[in-house]
Amino acid sequence: MLTWRMNSGTGDDVGRAKYDSGEIGLPKYDSGEIPHVYIPSFTHSQISGEMPGASPDHMMSPAGNIGKRGHPFPYVNHSSNPSREFSGSLGNVAWKERVDGWKMKDKGAIPMTNGTSIAPSEGRGSGDIDASTDYNMEDALLNDETRQPLSRKVPISSSRINPYRMVIVLRLIVLCIFLHYRITNPVRNAYPLWLLSVICEIWFAFSWILDQFPKWSPINRETYLDRLALRYDREGELSQLAAVDIFVSTVDPMKEPPLVTANTVLSILAVDYPVDKVSCYVSDDGAAMLTFDALAETSEFARKWVPFCKKYNIEPRAPEWYFAQKIDYLKDKVQTSFVKDRRAMKREYEEFKVRVNGLVAKAEKVPEEGWIMQDGTPWPGNNTRDHPGMIQVFLGHSGGLDSDGNELPRLVYVSREKRPGFQHHKKAGAMNALVRVSAVLTNGQYLLNLDCDHYINNSKALREAMCFLMDPNLGRNVCYVQFPQRFDGIDTNDRYANRNTVFFDINLRGLDGIQGPVYVGTGCVFNRTALYGYEPPIKNKKPGFFSSLCGERKKTSKSKSSENKKSHKHVDSSVPVFNLEDIEEGVEGSGFDDEKSLLMSQMSLEKRFGQSSVFVASTLMEYGGVPQSATPESLLKEAIHVISCGYEDKSDWGNEIGWIYGSVTEDILTGFKMHARGWRSIYCMPKLPAFKGSAPINLSDRLNQVLRWALGSVEILFSRHCPIWYGYGGRLKFLERFAYINTTIYPLTSIPLLIYCILPAVCLLTGRFIIPQISNIASIWFISLFISIFATGILEMRWSGVGIDEWWRNEQFWVIGGISAHLFAVFQGLLKVLAGIDTSFTVTSKASDEDNDFAELYMFKWTTLLIPPTTILIINLVGVVAGISYAINSGYQSWGPLFGKLFFAFWVIIHLYPFLKGLMGRQNRTPTIVIVWAILLASIFSLLWVRIDPFTTRVTGPDIQMCGINC
Repeated sequence: MLTWRMNSGTGDDVGRAKYDSGEIGLPKYDSGEIPHVYIPSFTHSQISGEMPGASPDHMMSPAGNIGKRGHPFPYVNHSSNPSREFSGSLGNVAWKERVDGWKMKDKGAIPMTNGTSIAPSEGRGSGDIDASTDYNMEDALLNDETRQPLSRKVPISSSRINPYRMVIVLRLIVLCIFLHYRITNPVRNAYPLWLLSVICEIWFAFSWILDQFPKWSPINRETYLDRLALRYDREGELSQLAAVDIFVSTVDPMKEPPLVTANTVLSILAVDYPVDKVSCYVSDDGAAMLTFDALAETSEFARKWVPFCKKYNIEPRAPEWYFAQKIDYLKDKVQTSFVKDRRAMKREYEEFKVRVNGLVAKAEKVPEEGWIMQDGTPWPGNNTRDHPGMIQVFLGHSGGLDSDGNELPRLVYVSREKRPGFQHHKKAGAMNALVRVSAVLTNGQYLLNLDCDHYINNSKALREAMCFLMDPNLGRNVCYVQFPQRFDGIDTNDRYANRNTVFFDINLRGLDGIQGPVYVGTGCVFNRTALYGYEPPIKNKKPGFFSSLCGERKKTSKSKSSENKKSHKHVDSSVPVFNLEDIEEGVEGSGFDDEKSLLMSQMSLEKRFGQSSVFVASTLMEYGGVPQSATPESLLKEAIHVISCGYEDKSDWGNEIGWIYGSVTEDILTGFKMHARGWRSIYCMPKLPAFKGSAPINLSDRLNQVLRWALGSVEILFSRHCPIWYGYGGRLKFLERFAYINTTIYPLTSIPLLIYCILPAVCLLTGRFIIPQISNIASIWFISLFISIFATGILEMRWSGVGIDEWWRNEQFWVIGGISAHLFAVFQGLLKVLAGIDTSFTVTSKASDEDNDFAELYMFKWTTLLIPPTTILIINLVGVVAGISYAINSGYQSWGPLFGKLFFAFWVIIHLYPFLKGLMGRQNRTPTIVIVWAILLASIFSLLWVRIDPFTTRVTGPDIQMCGINC
């Protein structure tokens, strides 16, 4: 019933296991019936015992269910100490293969997975990623197109970028002059207000420098998909494209609807990439049976959806968004069967939605005894904090066929083990578990991680990434390719800057011209080698003048043999930062005869990567793949072991390897560590967005999302990985460090921003001002500063293509988020660092707006994050009314000083206008009434304030009496 067929092809297919399975019916815990292909799944219990899936008796259908179709379920046992006896043989075989590779390297050949060797290509190092694709071709047969690069930089035109740079320099000069004037001209009668304002302005200038200069040299990029196909994916030949393991992470099916996750999975399974090179791993960190059942339904619907997508080449390949498009779906369609097939497929999808929605409705009420599986045993994940690890292969090769009989990509369900007393590290821990599981089962050379709500909008997205990662010149130094985040379901005006266009279209393009964009958590294709903590290949450069003067000669005391070893270490592209260099030297020095040296080398790697020799062996396979001697039983058992909750103990996982722990924004830390080692990243912006997701359009949800991001930055700021002091011994570029410093300290700007937003109201209420009476020359510098600020923004929009409305929304929400979410993040971060008080992680709701009326946008949800901006808004309104009333009573001479104060007050009010609209809402009358009463009270208080001398405490009796009459 269960077989294992090996692919005997060449290239990346060598050594990749294929799952074949028969079909079996199993009882379902509800009344539904789901056809499926069954592959045995494992929990910790089967590691030490016999694999049930290998036994024909176990694979038989239970009595009374012959001919029926149910969905698979994971086997369950409660063993927590798995045996490790089965992993040694596989690991030792792979280790010997690696040693054979070292032998070949000394002979000038490149080891291949199938045991053959090739001579290195002319002009390339032995670690060239492109070497395995053209070794058997004569150079005379290679035309110019196959030698061309797969991508190229497209610099911004000089007519757009040079004026932008000139304005930046001029703004810096004007800013220095402005700050010099502000510091040297204090306001004597309002010294505290002046001092606070100057401190705030100095911080704003520092923050602007950190944000602005990493955007000094932005670039665009172009990819050549035709050249990629000509080089690696010729028609009629076996594809040489690299294998990709795709990760989808989910936690709570109630906040992350299974239908949303299903659409993401379906878009992955239908991606335009060789099916034998794609494996999809879904991480269910909540161990929810609802997610498991929904994934079983998804795997069945994929058998019909995938061939439909590929037959008619439709975009996007997430059915929910494809059928929701308000476009002419017949455009460019010439096949007469398309209309009929589309109607049938839409009906199939609607039936699929009904089945999934039925599962959701049933899951809303959890039985007292917990969920029960088909065989009558409890679901292992009933206790989400105490359950074994679970793996279920829903689709595999030859066993997973679509309705046309073609193979489907692998689809694997993974839920890592959780036990009380262990630190599981939230999303970062789940991602590291997927890295290990995928390395054991498929070991794709590259990894793509997606949030459960980010579907593949461009079916050629993986090919776009391969144009960089598989480029023979560029790919060797690329740790990941980051795509911009694009979103569906956002209101036209983008009231709360959910699209974040300024960040994705300006900041990240600027970083791409330095050392690459930061990792933003989703839509990113990783080089697996970089995640393992290895260094990129180091280019041999001539020593500079200062290096030759400052100690380059000091190395002459070392022996010549040591220098030869040092130079040899930088030839292979797989040279790691961890111990592998020393291992190679030790093995070479012993002539490959010292078995003790080999054992010590393997043990040192196991201490770093964990106690799994199979996984350690997979880290040494430069081009991915699994050992030829592997069997499905041993690999699945090993996969269960590597997701155990104690596997990472006393290893470097989360510290130097994989996703880095220590912050709720693990993405920033992970990318920073890679850049600090010398890797570079790439920013890819195809015309058709590669991925699309959903964003919280409600004000409260949006602020909570920003709070989580800001809190993660504060955690990094107070950690050992802070870019202010970490990584100076590496190869992190100066401006790239600027960008990372800005990423971690931007929440601190909330404190001076809060003060600066309160100052206008204080000035209006007290009659003082933060700026003294200025001369004509000083006024020129003030005007120049404002002009340079606007000019910078205008020229930035000019070269980036960002609209003025998007730029302005970003400016408004910078103030709204700064005085609310960022402020709370600073205090929560300080509480965590100083008092050890941790904050709970809130999963952002990813429900879609199917009615498309943006009802959620106008929904009012009160949260404490709304208190600071509400307070600032009210006191500024009070200040404006008080200031105008005072000027009316005081006469013409008081209007001049009033205008400066009103300018700053209206600056605050205009920036908070989207917040005010969010409070008022469209369907909520209560906030509107509150705002009206607040304005009325502000007016009454202002009239009272005008009759009280703000510079003394003396109040006359008639004034008080008059106030009472007016009230």
